Amino acid sequence: MELSKIFEERFSVRSFKDTPVEDSKIDALLEAMRIAPTGHNDQPQRVYVLKSEDAVAKVRACTKCAFNAPLVMMVCADMTAAWRNRYSGRSAAETDAAIVTAYMMLKAQDMGLTSCWVHHYDPQKLKDAFSLPENVEPLNLLPIGYAAEDAAPLPMHFESKPIEELATIL
Repeated sequence: MELSKIFEERFSVRSFKDTPVEDSKIDALLEAMRIAPTGHNDQPQRVYVLKSEDAVAKVRACTKCAFNAPLVMMVCADMTAAWRNRYSGRSAAETDAAIVTAYMMLKAQDMGLTSCWVHHYDPQKLKDAFSLPENVEPLNLLPIGYAAEDAAPLPMHFESKPIEELATIL
């Protein structure tokens, strides 16, 4: 699919079929994650593929925003492995996780899957549920699957601020 078409057609799906996502598509999503750019190419992302009944039940217990998807990518970062800006000291971990999440989200759309970027969860509950190491922080959830027949974008999906309000040309 052409990238501009992916941008135009993609929306946050909150209603999924219970059809499992094929392993070959999961492999393609993980390859998109692997090649995503990260600060200094330090690759601090740690992605947990939540597809077993047990794993999906655990994530659903941690957030109401898994939307019954058959697959959830829990995008984490090893906070000790992320590049830090030497001037500000700021970690690139959250930015890196955002890029990785976006790559997987767009790859999913390209393969006929749908997704919803989720940031509504208690990180400590996720850390506890999945026994994440101390240095690994959950930063994004990406429920993925095939859209249910009733899946539709929320009305606010079509609302965008004017470019002049968002960008400054100097």
